[in-house]
Amino acid sequence: MRVPLSLIALLAALISPAPAAAAGSPAWEACVGLTSTPDERITACSIVIETNSESERRLAGAYCNRGHGLTEKRELEAALSDLDEAVRLDPGYACAYNNRGRVYSSKRDYDRAIADYDLVIKLDPSLALAYGNRGESRFNKGDLDGALADFDAAIKRDPKYAMAYANRALVYYRRHDMAHAIADYTTRIKLAPDVLAYIDRGNVYRDSEQLDRAAADYGAAIRVAPTDARGWRNRGMIRLYQGDSKGGVSDYDKALQYDPSDVFSWNNRGQAKLRLGDKQGAIADFRKALELKPGLQTAQESLRKLGAL
Repeated sequence: MRVPLSLIALLAALISPAPAAAAGSPAWEACVGLTSTPDERITACSIVIETNSESERRLAGAYCNRGHGLTEKRELEAALSDLDEAVRLDPGYACAYNNRGRVYSSKRDYDRAIADYDLVIKLDPSLALAYGNRGESRFNKGDLDGALADFDAAIKRDPKYAMAYANRALVYYRRHDMAHAIADYTTRIKLAPDVLAYIDRGNVYRDSEQLDRAAADYGAAIRVAPTDARGWRNRGMIRLYQGDSKGGVSDYDKALQYDPSDVFSWNNRGQAKLRLGDKQGAIADFRKALELKPGLQTAQESLRKLGAL
């Protein structure tokens, strides 16, 4: 089972080696700096590696952090090579195993990812991030019990670990334990109220048939990120469920303004227009949906009923 990245986040594991706190060259500081972009990190760490003037532990840190930057850019084979080298240089360095686990997870090699996270936890049992990452890989393997145990462990070690609450909520959601899912998403929102947090909780409210609360969460997502189509299209769907076709069209107008490639927004807006008596507008939307997704059954059936197919 593969978890969509929109639902469960891969957590970056940039853990600088201990000497990083000491003064160093500009390249070293950019290599291990938490605010460096992936490109800046790769360039700076490459300079550190090429000069070969650091201790093996600091050199392992440079390989680990360059591997992190390459992972963020989805250059996974190059990242894996760097992280293998970091492990060779310093077999007791948790950063390398944690970041290599992320690469394996990105490659859907969850067994190897879990094995690396096991090593991280053995080296540093207090590291909440490692439990969170291992839980994500276990979830993707379909091991909900193991994932839940890991997210529990992550939260125990860091009660302010927002993504661990979101990930645990997703496990509860998959188990149809809506009350616990809502509670964890609520904590996630208190800790880090971003657009995805509101959408995720809104989805649980929607599937629990608490439509007013779902609409409120999607509205909050719109306020947080007004140019993100997800809040608009999700609220549009709720408005259609509630019989507010005019409101649904308005929300789907916005959704399509920000994401004109979303086939279901075209299809759903077509349904709303049809309810409002706008036959030609509905036909145009259904045809656009079919253009984007040939064979979409609901659009085909609607056009056939309208005599336009």
